[in-house]
Amino acid sequence: MSRETTTPAGGPTWRPGDEVLYRLPRLDDPLGPIHPARVVADDGRELVCWVPGGTEVVAMRLPDGKQQRDVPLHERFTTPRRAVRSQWFGGGTLRLVFEERWSSVWWFFEPDGTFRNWYVNLEIPLGRDATGVRRVDGALDVAVAPDGRWEWKDEDEAEAIVDAGLVSRAQMGLLRAEGERMIALAEAARYPFDGTWCDFRPDPAWPVPTLPEGLVPDVRTG
Repeated sequence: MSRETTTPAGGPTWRPGDEVLYRLPRLDDPLGPIHPARVVADDGRELVCWVPGGTEVVAMRLPDGKQQRDVPLHERFTTPRRAVRSQWFGGGTLRLVFEERWSSVWWFFEPDGTFRNWYVNLEIPLGRDATGVRRVDGALDVAVAPDGRWEWKDEDEAEAIVDAGLVSRAQMGLLRAEGERMIALAEAARYPFDGTWCDFRPDPAWPVPTLPEGLVPDVRTG
């Protein structure tokens, strides 16, 4: 699905326009959300990719089809899950993925292309392979407004995911420290919170990225 090359360190890199998969497995389960994305730029250390609105994605649901957030917090990360086909709703997201950092930064755009806000997704990096990048979602996040104001998000889920044994207390400490590092950059209006990419427009010739056939066995629509 891509025309990747190889860096001197042996990892793949991709060219603008290539398709990659942004995978979010759990540490105890290789299955998790999968978002097809279009490469904007990549140097092997920082990947910038685009997930437009309407992109078909793999999402996780409870066995009865409900969202994970439809159950009480103490059950949210212990209830069995299944994979379903879904869509990325609303405007697109531009994502800056740091190969070795415990975060990625997402630029959220309105359907008309207006920049809305940044979102720091705190993640455990698992590296990249020929298909894309793999990141464990740490539940804890930071939302950053265009004027630099910020707030922690999902702190209750961060505690629940530790209590469920899916992320260790030490790992959560590293995720929070990374969030604090990114907050400092946001307060100082430093990259990536300096206006870079806020006027991004995807190449109109790019088709919406797609999920490869047979990617996940028995994926149902939901």
